[in-house]
Amino acid sequence: MKNQKIFPGLILLGFGLYFYLEHSQIDILKEYLTWPTLLIIVGIAFLGQGYGGKDYEAILPGVILTGFGIHFHIVNRLSIWPDHIGIFILIISLGFLLRYQRTGNGLFHGVLFLIISIILLFYNEVLQWLGLLENKAGNIINLWPFLLIVLGIYLLFFKRK
Repeated sequence: MKNQKIFPGLILLGFGLYFYLEHSQIDILKEYLTWPTLLIIVGIAFLGQGYGGKDYEAILPGVILTGFGIHFHIVNRLSIWPDHIGIFILIISLGFLLRYQRTGNGLFHGVLFLIISIILLFYNEVLQWLGLLENKAGNIINLWPFLLIVLGIYLLFFKRK
């Protein structure tokens, strides 16, 4: 049975705490009281609804909002943290995989996004490791986005039996 009180309760609690801390003028917390924190609060509310309220469809937006909020906090504070589109796709992948764990659907989406994020995050390293950039085969490798387009068109317009 889904408990519909968890999400609004966590939103009110989180926003109330956020605005109280903002008005209290605590210097050590000022750098954390920004818009990414609001993303994290809403994401945690969705996760609370998803896991605590057994509304498992709320897990995906919860992971995405929490992950994006954490990313935006970390990206300017930690120099080794990648600021790359692959991180966003990895967070979305994690959301699908965690939702799959509870609902049993979304595995294909999660794995697909995971593969794309790995390709995007480690593209240059893999090509250097394989030695493809030096062998002028790098031009052929640049065609992989077209492969994604063709696969997408196939999945959209051709029925599988």
